[in-house]
Parts: sequence; C-alpha cells; structure tokens
Amino acid sequence: MLTLSLAALLLLQPEAAKAAPDPIPSAPVSEDRPHVALDTDLGTIIVRIEDKRAPVTAANFLRYVDAKRMEGFQFYRSTRNWGPANQLVQAGNRGDARRNFPPIAHEPTTKTGLTNCKGALSMARLNPGDASSDFFLLLSDIKGFDADAPGGDGHGFAVFGEIVAGADVAEAIFNAPVSPTAGDGVMRGQILDPMVTIKTAGRVPAPADPLPGCVVKAQEGAGSAPAPASSE
Repeated sequence: MLTLSLAALLLLQPEAAKAAPDPIPSAPVSEDRPHVALDTDLGTIIVRIEDKRAPVTAANFLRYVDAKRMEGFQFYRSTRNWGPANQLVQAGNRGDARRNFPPIAHEPTTKTGLTNCKGALSMARLNPGDASSDFFLLLSDIKGFDADAPGGDGHGFAVFGEIVAGADVAEAIFNAPVSPTAGDGVMRGQILDPMVTIKTAGRVPAPADPLPGCVVKAQEGAGSAPAPASSE
C-alpha cells in the first residue's frame, strides 16, 4: 500500500475553487511562533504553529482557535490497523458543519519547506483547496504525504506545525479503543469509540523544554530558511 491512499484518508469536504496559493517568502525560523494547547479528555497536547512557512494553513487553524470554534471538535480516527509506518490520529468538526470556515488554498510541502515527520501537524483534505477544519497529528514519519513523494499525487498534505509537548497524550489517543464496525471502507475499524473531545484550545507560551522539531526540512539551526517558493 502506498503510504496511505490519499483519497482514503479524509472526510468528504465541500468543493472549493482550486486557487493556487501565493508564493511563500523565505524567512528565518522565529522563536515567537504561536503555540496552541489542545486540552482533551486524555490530556493536553501543545503544538507549535509554522505561521511564517505555511501562513494560509496556520492562519486557518488559529482562526478556529481564536474564535473558540475548535472547542468541542473531536479526535475521531486512529490508523492503528494500518501498521507502524502509517500512524496518525485525525481530528475535526464532528458536529454542526456551519461552524466550519470556508476551505483554504493548499500549501504543498514543496513550497513551505516542511515535511510530514513523526509529530507533524498536517491539514486533512480530499482535494487540494478543500481543507477546512480537519487535521492530522502524525505518530510516525509518513513521507508519502509530502508533495514530492514518489508515486504521490504531486500535492500531498500541508504541514503547518508540530507537537512540542504532550506527545504521550497523542499516543494515548492513537491507542484508544476503536469501534469494530463504525466507519465505511478503509475507515472501518479506525473510528475511536468513544471519540476524544477537544475541551478547550487556546494560545499559550512556548513550553520550557519543547520536544525537538523535525518538520523543517534539512534543519540546520534557528536561522535556517525554508525552501524557495516555486509554482505548482
């Protein structure tokens, strides 16, 4: 199996105009990047948001956080039955679709200089340009999600942050019970039962001892710059 079938991974999302994202200017890694705490039924996860490298996707996520629309969203999926090379949990709006903001333009990893490594925070989508509220937390490297992955669709999934604290909580969600019957097709056996609720989501200071980062490709230090912008 290709590292997770792209079409199989996501909930159906509203169709959106396939507008190309604006080029991402080179910028150094900033230590004032936003941090968000996701307080769930199983504990708190803190993610660092790459708002300079993936500004469109980051702004969308932060919009849900700041508007308090993420509160009540649920982690509802674990791909535990897909083996050790394809580990992720998926979260999003499982209630009123009117709480979703409009879909956003896709930011491929070939433009942002980010990669889908263990701990990455990536945007879920069916087609490029239809992502709205759903996101992944990766529990293993899934380089097949990168836009330049051999055999991929040339778009991949947009990385826009990573876990810097609470990785054990993400693992607990991944290992939580699943329903043996819920879910259609490849989703069967992947639906958490019960689902894990995000009780609150808000901006927080950076943790004192963050986990080492991995999402920036060929990271050489705090001053490294993302890959040059290129057209799709």
